[in-house]
Amino acid sequence: MALDRNVAPNDLNAFWMPFTANRQFKKAPRMLVAARDMHYTTADGRRVLDGTAGLWCCNAGHCRPRITAAIQAQAAELDYAPAFQMGHPKVFELANRLLDIAPEGMAHVFFCNSGSEAVDTALKIALAYHRARGEGSRTRLIGRERGYHGVGFGGISVGGIVNNRRMFGTLLAGVDHLPHTHLPARNAYTRGQPEHGAELADELERIVALHGAETIAAVIVEPVAGSTGVILPPKGYLERLRAITAKHGILLIFDEVITGFGRLGAPFASQYFGVLPDMITCAKGLTNGVIPMGGVLTTAAIHDAFMQGPEHLIELFHGYTYSGSPIASAAGIATLETYREEGLFKRAAEIAPYWEAALHSLKGLPHVIDIRNLGLIGAVELDPVAGEPTKRAFAAFLSAYDRGILIRTTGDIIAMSPPLIIEKAQIDQLVGTLADVLRGLA
Repeated sequence: MALDRNVAPNDLNAFWMPFTANRQFKKAPRMLVAARDMHYTTADGRRVLDGTAGLWCCNAGHCRPRITAAIQAQAAELDYAPAFQMGHPKVFELANRLLDIAPEGMAHVFFCNSGSEAVDTALKIALAYHRARGEGSRTRLIGRERGYHGVGFGGISVGGIVNNRRMFGTLLAGVDHLPHTHLPARNAYTRGQPEHGAELADELERIVALHGAETIAAVIVEPVAGSTGVILPPKGYLERLRAITAKHGILLIFDEVITGFGRLGAPFASQYFGVLPDMITCAKGLTNGVIPMGGVLTTAAIHDAFMQGPEHLIELFHGYTYSGSPIASAAGIATLETYREEGLFKRAAEIAPYWEAALHSLKGLPHVIDIRNLGLIGAVELDPVAGEPTKRAFAAFLSAYDRGILIRTTGDIIAMSPPLIIEKAQIDQLVGTLADVLRGLA
């Protein structure tokens, strides 16, 4: 029997939706019922151009045949295998293939189920690593203002988006934050990396002087901050951060949940910027957003610090029921094969200049106060309605959806990150429609 896509669920009340204005949504639901390549299909039969790769995750587009077939076959062969004291071949194969494209120096992968879990895993590994080396006093974690590292208690503690933190009381103790790198007065309308702000990395020296290097375990940053509205690292900033952390024996963690898997035209942002951290978190594009999966890539030095003592003892008391599950592993392998066979990372790098030019054509339109871009990421920042922050951007989101494009908003910033398969004509459609939206805003 064919699915009637026009029939909505008879009650929307039961599902408490995440990061959503629930009451507004349930008065006028925006239901997606199918997807293919660059488009979603809505319950009323409209096609909507995906300008956000789902939620920064469907880098190869939607419902790709190789990934779909891999999931179907794996579910029929081995649905689940315990990850504790047992294994299955595909998770080891995925780890090897992931290291094949990872920055040189990454040697091991610890799998989990999401970006949030990857961040909490990396933070725990950092703390345990120092303890294993006899430096148990290194317990302090350093994040960054306006950083987003998921929604676990570790992630929101090192994160720096106020609304993600304010309702939850006391978070992890011993956390400090670097300043963010958004300097609109000096860097507005920059194409690519901003010229100004590398010196902000030197704030880490002030934090070290305040607390003592011997108390600091790790610094975690997004190479490009995505969920807070696409904040870019100034030229030289990440290099200085790496130099300072190395100088003081502090681990550097790159949160690449968004920037991983081609978003900047390279497998990881670490390679794009030429800066090697001690750990990399990933998720989203790892399985093209199809099956939840995350991972932490580490150097051999970190992994080997745990491989001491009797061989029958567990080295790291951490993990998840679904770490490296068979179906997620199959999806990950098929996703990496899709990226490779279609040359999607190279393609993203080649089309990025066209994307940049299209985005910056919006300069001068009503309410636009800044435009930022790098790789296939872009942001259009709007002047907020006085006394009503987020209202103008949310109105743009609703208008864009009605006009057949999907964008994402955070605060009064429109963020876009289309699948890497986007064509130039679709960039024209996406940006042209957004221009019409902006002209119609109050």
